[in-house]
Amino acid sequence: MKCIYCEHPYTYLLADNQCKCGKCKRKFSLRKIEREKKLYSLFSEGVNASGASKQTGMHFATVQKRYDKFRRNLALYADELYQLNSHRVTGYDEYLYLPKSLKVERNIDKLQHFLTMSYDNTVYNIMLPKTKRSVLLTDNEQEDKLLLKYLKFNKVAKLSKAQSTITEFWDYFENFICQYKGVSDEQFIYYLKEAEWRFNTTQK
Repeated sequence: MKCIYCEHPYTYLLADNQCKCGKCKRKFSLRKIEREKKLYSLFSEGVNASGASKQTGMHFATVQKRYDKFRRNLALYADELYQLNSHRVTGYDEYLYLPKSLKVERNIDKLQHFLTMSYDNTVYNIMLPKTKRSVLLTDNEQEDKLLLKYLKFNKVAKLSKAQSTITEFWDYFENFICQYKGVSDEQFIYYLKEAEWRFNTTQK
């Protein structure tokens, strides 16, 4: 088989069942490659890390690490794809996400703010700066209510035929993210990108 590092066509099997490249001399494990393929297949099918761990017999932490890697790769892929199609964007709108179990009045600092763009039934998302609670602290209760109303309803939008695609993605994302509990701020973008990838795949 080809070397997974330099794609040299000649590799040979070692006594420990690892392969070694005849050119770059690097070693790799066929068993590890097969496990990676199996995990990616389960990930693509929508099987969560816990389910994949049970199906493969692999430790949950190991599976979760691989899943995180897949999500990071999807984010890079989405960026590359967008760079090729940015000139085709027909609509965009911003979205404020908060888990339904939380009340916005008490959890403004937990709002996730992102911009969704659309082209040819495809979406692309960019994270925007999070809202800071300190910005909303005033002595006037009426002013607080107005600021909350702004957060809920204000849009910087340029929507045309893309409106349905964007709002469909938001509905899809709301359902998708519900299966995960306690996604951290650092990891949120990668789950958003996973939802973006799955949505775009189903649209096509």
